[in-house]
Amino acid sequence: MSTTTAAEPHNPFTALYPLLFVALWSTGFIGAKFGLPYAEPLTFLSLRYLVVLVLMGGIIWFTRAPWPRTGLEWIHISVSGLLVHAVYLGGVFTAIRHGLPAGVASLVVGLQPVLTALGAGLFLGERVRPTQWAGLALGFAGVGLVVAHKVAATASGSALLAMLLPAVVALLGITTGTLYQKRFCHSFDLRTGSVIQFLPSLAVTALVASQTETMHVQWTGSFIFALGWLVLVLSLGAVSLLNVLIRSGSAVNVASLFYLTPPATALIAWGLFGETLTGLALIGMGLTVFGVWLARK
Repeated sequence: MSTTTAAEPHNPFTALYPLLFVALWSTGFIGAKFGLPYAEPLTFLSLRYLVVLVLMGGIIWFTRAPWPRTGLEWIHISVSGLLVHAVYLGGVFTAIRHGLPAGVASLVVGLQPVLTALGAGLFLGERVRPTQWAGLALGFAGVGLVVAHKVAATASGSALLAMLLPAVVALLGITTGTLYQKRFCHSFDLRTGSVIQFLPSLAVTALVASQTETMHVQWTGSFIFALGWLVLVLSLGAVSLLNVLIRSGSAVNVASLFYLTPPATALIAWGLFGETLTGLALIGMGLTVFGVWLARK
């Protein structure tokens, strides 16, 4: 990873970043599937953030990466990290741990591109064209078709509300975090910036975990695999790509990529775990891809 600046040299692989981000981000369910049975959600995330900080600290020491020059930059990067990591991931992991199917959580968080489009016009001055609105609507409809069978099998009433609440908090966190970072964090080194983002996330998540969870961990092979996967593939790989995409593209374009996560996750789950993939889901995948293409076009 190199130092980010306002003007970066042309990279022939830049066009592949969105697809690579979707591919990596979509594997986040692997961590939840293999790790959450052996650790409570916030405890799991605290360990994840801690390992990321240790690894990234070593990289910073070895490469002598530069730190932000002003205290205001530190604050902005920290706030964006709290929203994108602590609030978003904490909400998603808590919802899944409480019984909300990953597909339903994806549907709730799938509202993010629409909320981001509204916020982009209000807070960033970005103009969202009618074709982009149409693409966002088609994308959300496609996501709904992909996870429809899981939504139908979800509990109802107060039990469903208790499971949905953390997912809604996660939705607000990732939406606000994307808009905040786009407006206030114009450029920062990905190495030192990651530390500044994950450090407050660790402090807040561990504090809440210490008050609400037992913080007991079963160090099984599955848990270690899940922790390693989330650290290396998600926190170091996908999050770094997300930071690059937020800096270089419009907020709506970046947010629309999250529509592709549920279809990609469904394909991976079908291939690895034999989960059902209905004809309706396949139609939804096609609709989602077309919607994202239209929104980004």
